[in-house]
Amino acid sequence: MRVYIGFDDTDVLNSDIGTGKLARRYGKLIPGECRVWGVVRQQLLVDPAIPYTSHNSSACVVVDCPDRSFIETLRDAAITHMETASLPGSDPGLCLACADDAALPALETFGLLCTDKVVSQRDALLAVGRAHLSGHGGTHDGIIGAAAAVGLTASGWNGRFIEYASLRDFPDRVAVAALSENGIQVVSLDRDACRPRPEDIVDTKGWLRPRLWGHQVVLPVKPAGPGLWESLGKKRNPDKQKN
Repeated sequence: MRVYIGFDDTDVLNSDIGTGKLARRYGKLIPGECRVWGVVRQQLLVDPAIPYTSHNSSACVVVDCPDRSFIETLRDAAITHMETASLPGSDPGLCLACADDAALPALETFGLLCTDKVVSQRDALLAVGRAHLSGHGGTHDGIIGAAAAVGLTASGWNGRFIEYASLRDFPDRVAVAALSENGIQVVSLDRDACRPRPEDIVDTKGWLRPRLWGHQVVLPVKPAGPGLWESLGKKRNPDKQKN
């Protein structure tokens, strides 16, 4: 059974541990029978009317577990982790929903709305239905981003992976075959749409962040020379990477 666990607003400006890092650390606290499939960062609307720390992003941890008997344990572990690791002055929120939850369609719609409009806590509470949504400090505004993270990730077409198959352990230059063996599909966005060969090399520039496309882990690349490709995107701040 797949479970989506959304985290948001756990940090403050200039902190060393952002929501993305807090979400990634949660994976070490889940039962041994469960497995983190990936952690996905979701970008929400940046607008002066929205109070956010730095980039208004939230994170969703996708966990595969044997059955529903693990849901309460996963939820309680997430709450304890958030309340322990969130920084004073933040407004943490948590959302949890299963892949077969009746609330997911509404959460997906809500998540897309959060990328385009200013929304309220009431909107999040209406969208979540009987799925779990809770605030754990401050104004509780984090419930908005947490619910959006679950909805966008469950849709299968939004966000980038900040954790998947030890992606941070890959070298800066890695063979297409090595990425494929770890479940990362390499897709060319070149006009001619040439297919990267297994022996080709991808230059990640030290920042390997696949996208969530079609419920799959996809790394978009562009040509950089014979047998060489370059992944899209780069670190926003090389000296301080919180995600």
